[in-house]
Amino acid sequence: MWRIVSTRGRREASVAAVLGACLALACVASGGEADVPAGRGDLRWFTDARFGMFIHWGPVSLKGTEIGWSRGAPVPADVYDDLYRRFDPACFDAEEWVMTAKTAGMKYMVITAKHHDGFCLWDSALTDYDIMTAPLGRDVLAELSSACRRQGIRFCVYYSICDWHHPDYPTDSPGGRGRKPDPDMPAYVSYMYGQLEEILATYGPVGVLWFDGHWEEPWSPAHGERLYHHLKTIQPDLIINNRVGKRRSTGDDAAGGEISVPGDFDTPEQRIGAFNRDRPWETCMTLCRQWAWKPNDEMKSLTQCVQTLIRAAGGDGNLLLNVGPMPDGRIEPRQAQRLAEIGAWLGEYGRTIYGTRGGPFKPGPWGASTCTDDSIFLFVTSWPDRGALELPGLEKKIIQIRSLSGGEVVGKQMDDAIMLSLAGADRDAIATIIELNVDGRAIEIAPIDVPVQPSGSLGAGGIANASNVFRGMAEYGPDKAFDDDPDTRWATDAGTRSAWLAIHLGAPRAISRVVIIEGEWDRVRRYQVQVSSDEGWQTVAEGEQLGPRLEVSFDSVTCRQVRLNILQATEGPTICEFRVFGD
Repeated sequence: MWRIVSTRGRREASVAAVLGACLALACVASGGEADVPAGRGDLRWFTDARFGMFIHWGPVSLKGTEIGWSRGAPVPADVYDDLYRRFDPACFDAEEWVMTAKTAGMKYMVITAKHHDGFCLWDSALTDYDIMTAPLGRDVLAELSSACRRQGIRFCVYYSICDWHHPDYPTDSPGGRGRKPDPDMPAYVSYMYGQLEEILATYGPVGVLWFDGHWEEPWSPAHGERLYHHLKTIQPDLIINNRVGKRRSTGDDAAGGEISVPGDFDTPEQRIGAFNRDRPWETCMTLCRQWAWKPNDEMKSLTQCVQTLIRAAGGDGNLLLNVGPMPDGRIEPRQAQRLAEIGAWLGEYGRTIYGTRGGPFKPGPWGASTCTDDSIFLFVTSWPDRGALELPGLEKKIIQIRSLSGGEVVGKQMDDAIMLSLAGADRDAIATIIELNVDGRAIEIAPIDVPVQPSGSLGAGGIANASNVFRGMAEYGPDKAFDDDPDTRWATDAGTRSAWLAIHLGAPRAISRVVIIEGEWDRVRRYQVQVSSDEGWQTVAEGEQLGPRLEVSFDSVTCRQVRLNILQATEGPTICEFRVFGD
């Protein structure tokens, strides 16, 4: 079953160690049971950390296309597979990468040791398709693991179960839709076990083994269970994600129930997981749009990044934020700058994130909360347009209320509600942070749902229409911009550069103010606010970028309809909320 793809003679001791493990590994790969029961790993450091760096990198950066998925389309497979021959990132500096993560306030790093394209970023004794045969000729995993240990960052490894390059793996590019002519899945499984043994033996201890590529038919539930248990026999405190199994829990369906899949934590992707204190989870998300580096890729704002971290921690989860280093080996300067900005925010408010638990107030349109000891930290990202923020009552007495982000907060605790207000000028653009000190341990307070507070918008419940809706799907319809829920949105088709969104108010109403919430999308570059009665559309305000939240005031005007006319956008416009108010 065992097949050595390369016998170059380097690191003879490592080769001997791998071969020496062959019989035991082959036994497990073919169905043998693990020698010891598997625990869930040392999860305390992981849940305390809250924030980590994901890195997707390899020869594909020379093309600026997506790692793994672009093999076969749009990059021909033979061209893709030859990229490593030109891969010479002379500026790669492991210490600098780790320092970038540390400056960002990240506590661990996950590197794509092998993605779906099969290329290995370490000196593997089992294949020639690795970094040592590229012009760089340096062991990236060795350098990164050493730099992480020196700088106090947990070193973690991503490894793809599927391998569209390896001749023994059954499926092929593009995207696993092709088939190999003469595959040998048992031989590939043995190859994979050997590589994972190499990684743990050579670069360990490893904090997390982060699997992916588990969904394809050759990989079975039994394969996942055996691999999970075997790796725990090698490093008992190893943490393994839920993608080691054929099926994975989603992070949304885990609350209150037993999870029947192997893995120590869940991995919602490109979205924030649901509140869940029962099972650890980690949102993996890109800093830009693409996982691998892409020239001029659209990058998330500081507000988007920090609010994503807040909502993850507030849901009792982690955030694994991805960067894609450039072909020369550097993390793109603008991405490094954004990470440093996140780190500056954490330098001031880190105690509200690190080592906390999510809740007791569950995340919602208003914001999120974390807690530790006798403190509850409220992150208010969306204040009511008028009046105080109202939260449900607490079972414990509040001893003190103070704003950590500036200004003087006025608070009142009642049996069934907590009322909080802060002058508009003192509300932080990213998140107003309010600390509540309670009489007792905050973690003992049962999680609390926070009802959505009506905004008072005159458009709520009105008849909405739009020029375009993304793929005609109701979940992205125009009504989603008038439902008082910033977590839903009106969206348009990809490639749309201009569009309009309108609300019919019914009877004529006097209006003088609108609030437009674009959220994280930042696509609108020129807009008009227009009103209509019996004389057609009239522009009452106009401008350029909307930003996450924009309030626009104008002279009072009586109308039946209000329209947001988007004249220019970088990509299909999407609006979370369009609220209309009177005098």
